Amino acid sequence: MNLMNRLERRFGRFAIPNLMYYVAMMYLLGVILSFINPYLYYNWLSLDAGAILSGQVWRLVTFLICPPSSGIFFNLIAMFLYYSLGTTLERTWGTFRFNMYFFMGVIGHIAAVFLIYGIFRVSWPVTTYYLNESLFLAFAVTFPEMVFYFFGLVPIKAKWFGAIIGVQFAVDFFRGGMPTKIGILVSLLNFIVFFLMTRDMKRLSPQEIIRKEKFRRESSPAAVQKMRPSGTIHRCAVCGKTEKDDPSLEFRYCSKCAGNMEYCMEHLYTHVHVTDGTGEENG
Repeated sequence: MNLMNRLERRFGRFAIPNLMYYVAMMYLLGVILSFINPYLYYNWLSLDAGAILSGQVWRLVTFLICPPSSGIFFNLIAMFLYYSLGTTLERTWGTFRFNMYFFMGVIGHIAAVFLIYGIFRVSWPVTTYYLNESLFLAFAVTFPEMVFYFFGLVPIKAKWFGAIIGVQFAVDFFRGGMPTKIGILVSLLNFIVFFLMTRDMKRLSPQEIIRKEKFRRESSPAAVQKMRPSGTIHRCAVCGKTEKDDPSLEFRYCSKCAGNMEYCMEHLYTHVHVTDGTGEENG
């Protein structure tokens, strides 16, 4: 079991469902405040290490309300885009893993400004730009063949959008000074560290999700009724529990087992994997 699985088992209950809804609401608040007072964010709410050390600790949270774009029209488009990207990733990865990715990005931004302040004694302005772009990078890696229609007309695959963002970051990194280099590197550590911690991405890949969905669609009602005589939808292959035994039970498929085996959370990480052959391997 890798580190991410262990963390999910221990802290998964603390994950925030539909996280991007709350993030989008914070962006909307930032847009409203920018119309009321354009300087309010940078003077009192932005991520400023010097100001935080002088007692303005609220900036550790309020920097997240920075509008993702400029102007009401482009801000609404950007909020819808990032909300869609985030919720799609959450449905694909699971709530806990998406929370981990997002908050690792937040911590990376905070670490970057304090590191720069500690080394150069300057407050390097950091917005949510790199945090938002890290969502797009994660989406491009997870859904590389997904097509976006640029300006509603030009079809571009997500992997090429991700490549463009990566090139842009590389140019900024090599052209910028040392504070810029540190800021970019630390702010994007969530993208690097998360995918290192989640080396087994097959279970989280869209292809795996589609395969499981296809299996569920192609299972005839008669076959489902035969396998689950009580008319239930989920059944653990180890203990036989269904959602009727306990409505709060959660069930997951195991990507390492043959035959689309389904398990409750108690046995998901402890069961013996069923292979295509006659042998079994330990979970």
